[in-house]
Order: sequence, then C-alpha cells, then structure tokens
Amino acid sequence: MINRAVLVGRLTRDPELRTTGSGISVATFTLAVDRQYTNAQGERGADFISCVIWRKAAENFCNFTSKGSLVGIDGRIQTRSYDNKDGQRVYVTEVVVDNFALLESRKNRESRGQNGDFPPAPNNNGNAGTQSTNNSQTNGTPSSTKKDNNSSKPKDPFAGSGDTIDISDDDLPF
Repeated sequence: MINRAVLVGRLTRDPELRTTGSGISVATFTLAVDRQYTNAQGERGADFISCVIWRKAAENFCNFTSKGSLVGIDGRIQTRSYDNKDGQRVYVTEVVVDNFALLESRKNRESRGQNGDFPPAPNNNGNAGTQSTNNSQTNGTPSSTKKDNNSSKPKDPFAGSGDTIDISDDDLPF
C-alpha cells in the first residue's frame, strides 16, 4: 500500500504551535494549493489542505514560516474522528508532514512581510526576483524564449527562420 502526499503551496495563516500533555510539540497549518486549471472566467481555484507536523520539525517549521510562506511538504494522508463538546462525531482528513522545504529565500519572505505582498515568482535557478545580465542566455535557456523588456509579448522563437509551420486542428492533441 502507498500513502504519499507531496504538495507545494502557501500558508493561509501563521502555523499554530502547541505542546501535548507529554511535552511533544505539534503544529497545525493550512496550505493553499493552486489548482492546475482555470474556470470559465479564467480564475484559478485553490484547495485548502489541513496539515499537521510533529516534534522538532514542528518547532523549526514555526520558526521559519509565516502566513504566505511558499513551502513544499511531503507526508501521508490521515483520517481520524472524535466527539466534539456537543457529542457529535467530527471527521478530520489531514496530511501528516514527514518533511518540508522552504521554497523562497529569507530575503523575499521578509520583504513580503514588510509590504504584505507576495514576492515575484522564482526563475529557473530558484533565486526569486533576480535576473541574469547575460542577454544571450539565462539559466541555459536561449533569450528568444524570454520576454523582451520593451514588450509585453514573448519573442517568437521561429521569427526570421523563413520556415512556416503547417498545423491543422487534427494534429493537436486537445
């Protein structure tokens, strides 16, 4: 049997760190994970996934993350139930985190905290908000596929080749 969950998303609020009666640290948080597809209005939905992390990892997670932090988690899905104070049975599904990765630099996290905004998306080498000064290549990608600073449209990688591309609707997989 396999029960693995790998998620990348942003924290919806600061993680809550508590200690059990036996002195074990436990943190709970909710991860907002964007859906892959957009709806008819072009808006991208998100799933809000409850997560729990235990022991020293919980303490480290709380020390290095805050609301809006971009994190990757690896864990397993767990279901449990309990009776609330009204005597009703409550069912909970959550991800129990085994490992996590911080996916933004401390500099971007702190700047986001100061202005309440999210940092720019990371480029191919993972250094968010930085650009290469080499115009011929950036991170091994030809500059013809990058956006030109003077236009809002990406450059055409086939411009000037003289070859035309003949594609019919029958050739497309969708």
